[in-house]
Amino acid sequence: MSIGENIKKIRNNSGLTQEALANEVGITRPMLAQIERGTKTLTLPLALALADELHCSVYDFVSVKERG
Repeated sequence: MSIGENIKKIRNNSGLTQEALANEVGITRPMLAQIERGTKTLTLPLALALADELHCSVYDFVSVKERG
């Protein structure tokens, strides 16, 4: 899975909408959608903010291990 796909899966498992997560980290919903699709590069500060909000590690975004 790509980083964006992992973020989307973790977000969905957390019960958050794109809008809610984007608002919490200070970006727009379209920007989050682009990150999840892999068409926008994820910066380290944003990755840290997303991980904090999703209660996970940045490593979870790059891990190739399947999550349940």
